[in-house]
Amino acid sequence: MTAVIEPTVDLDGLAVAARGVTRTFGDRTVLRGLDVDLRPGEFVALLGRSGSGKSTFLRALAGLDDGVEGEIHVPVARSVVFQDPRLLPWASVLDNVVLGLGGARGEAATAGRAALAEVGLDGHERDWPKTLSGGEAQRAALARALVREPALLLLDEPFGALDALTRIRMHALVQQLHARHAPAVLLVTHDVDEAVLLADRVLVLTDGRISLDEVVDVPSPRLRGDDRFIALRSRLLAELGVDEGAEGNRPAGATPAGTLT
Repeated sequence: MTAVIEPTVDLDGLAVAARGVTRTFGDRTVLRGLDVDLRPGEFVALLGRSGSGKSTFLRALAGLDDGVEGEIHVPVARSVVFQDPRLLPWASVLDNVVLGLGGARGEAATAGRAALAEVGLDGHERDWPKTLSGGEAQRAALARALVREPALLLLDEPFGALDALTRIRMHALVQQLHARHAPAVLLVTHDVDEAVLLADRVLVLTDGRISLDEVVDVPSPRLRGDDRFIALRSRLLAELGVDEGAEGNRPAGATPAGTLT
């Protein structure tokens, strides 16, 4: 049985405490007794090959999978941003941001406008989602997540569908928002460079277990040419089964930029 609850006991200052998390689909076990902790304000990236269970674990923390076994302690105040912005096409941008937000309507609208301004979408409150670019739509999804003031922000490959330049801008925005709001963050990604650029700590999920847990000891601003960046990137790629020195010897779907699909 899975317990997804607001921590009411002393968890040694942790924002998230997952113990023995297991998920089985038919005869296939995807997660095998995961133990994962996140501290308040910590930014953790979760890497893994396709089908390794990254998004399954994120959904477990979000309370979206009632088939998970184990014990999960998470804040009640948590938000999810998916790869698809999932905006309602028949609602304005502002109405999408404040959808389901409690409190008086006027207060919700004020909070929604402030969130949109924070992600650079002030003036777009009355726009329809179909008029937004991919990056703007994802900014609206971020605003919808942040307006709820989450103690835990779950990011499920939110930049995967964006072009390279938009992704760089979104990285900078997420860094600014994390510094300002300081939620604990779990980022699921296939992109090794993205993990090293954004996270305080990187986990690698292999065969349903955490096979590597690395602190990102690279000073800011993090540059891809920094020796420590290169060394950590190489360790992570090796753990993911990528041989950088072998031409064409990448896993199916991997790109030269260190992105696994």
